[in-house]
Amino acid sequence: MATKIRLQRGGRKSYAFYRIVIADVRAPRDGKFTEKIGTFNPNTNPATVDLNFDRALFWVENGAQPTDTVRNILKSEGVYLMKHLRGGVKKGAFDEAEVQKRFDAWKASKEQQATAVAEASAKAKKEAAAKNLEAEKKVNEAIAKKVADKKAAEAAAKAEAEAAAEAPAAEEAAPAEA
Repeated sequence: MATKIRLQRGGRKSYAFYRIVIADVRAPRDGKFTEKIGTFNPNTNPATVDLNFDRALFWVENGAQPTDTVRNILKSEGVYLMKHLRGGVKKGAFDEAEVQKRFDAWKASKEQQATAVAEASAKAKKEAAAKNLEAEKKVNEAIAKKVADKKAAEAAAKAEAEAAAEAPAAEEAAPAEA
């Protein structure tokens, strides 16, 4: 039986969620499958992959052909690297301890790169928020200045009007005293 490692779609409309399954080549995309080996959620940033590494490695070593997307997922999870390293053990190039050591080193460097990208993204977000805050402060200061100028103008006009109203009253009071 020819097997494929493929994605099986789930989730609601416009919000895809996939299961990574082992299926017969002739089976439809969302049809019968042999085994579920993981999930793939492309809606998160970065995309979330939950994979049963041992079963995926078993099926890849036994000849299951992945689709293009699944191949990329398996490569990013290290399944193909482990298959390659195990091939070296079969040929006698190195032992299992060396395989595990090399795989762990690869995994650590991959995690380090992921954290560096996440930190850079967080830093860029923080800088953008600070920049927006400064711009908002400038706008608020300009608005406050306009409001203060307007209030000062209104107060001056009111004082001038009161002074004008008091001037004729003062003139009338002055001749009455004389």
